[in-house]
Amino acid sequence: MSITIGAFTFDSPLFVGTGKYATYEQMAEALAASGCEVVTVAVRRERMSDEQGRNILDFIDPNKYTLLPNTAGCFNAEDAVRTARLGRELLEGIKNPGAGWVKLEVLGDRKTLLPDPMGTLEALKTLKAEDFTVLCYTSDDPIMAMRLKDAGADAVMPAGAPIGSGQGILNPWNIKIILQELKADAPDVPIIVDAGVGTASDVTAAMELGADGVLLNTGIAGAEDPITMARAMNHALQAGLLARQSGRIPRKLYATASSPIEGIIGDAE
Repeated sequence: MSITIGAFTFDSPLFVGTGKYATYEQMAEALAASGCEVVTVAVRRERMSDEQGRNILDFIDPNKYTLLPNTAGCFNAEDAVRTARLGRELLEGIKNPGAGWVKLEVLGDRKTLLPDPMGTLEALKTLKAEDFTVLCYTSDDPIMAMRLKDAGADAVMPAGAPIGSGQGILNPWNIKIILQELKADAPDVPIIVDAGVGTASDVTAAMELGADGVLLNTGIAGAEDPITMARAMNHALQAGLLARQSGRIPRKLYATASSPIEGIIGDAE
């Protein structure tokens, strides 16, 4: 089980965020329990230091994790591009291998936090011209997903549900269309379900649909026991992938006996 995005390859396709944890120690323990190798950091709004003046980067082992800066909190293309550049400078300063890639978010409004499709497309084109590896957060609209792919997105990240809502995958049919259409046209562009994950079964569902990976934050950080939930997300991802590879039985309208009944005495009476 691995995922390749541009020049980056990871054994785990579970990407985990760093926001909303009670303490940095809790965050570090949850990241370890999740088995992730990629950790997202919101450059624009991340709490880089706690009340004791400790820096979040001191709790993320650069030998174990690759940081993925994201442009969360940006509501226009210009701000998103500026934030992506800041993220690159930050990672170059700490010599992190993630310098040069970014999770692109351009949001449409502060109430729904739904993506702005035009702003996202504009920012993507600018960042690709500057040699960024760009993972694009988008809605579950298959047409928009194709346009992002055509504009050079290195990964397309359709939302399962609104950010932080915990509603799971609201429209599996659209996600399935995105997977089928993009994979037919560009099999090397990963599809990562991003946003809305509330519990482990949501991760399993995403992987069973055919997703190449899952990105989440609140589903772990907001749980009553984030460490145990992180462990559950790790197992869920593996279970979903194994189930997809195994091939589920077809759905049927009527029952089918688990044990064969042919040849039972009295069957012909």
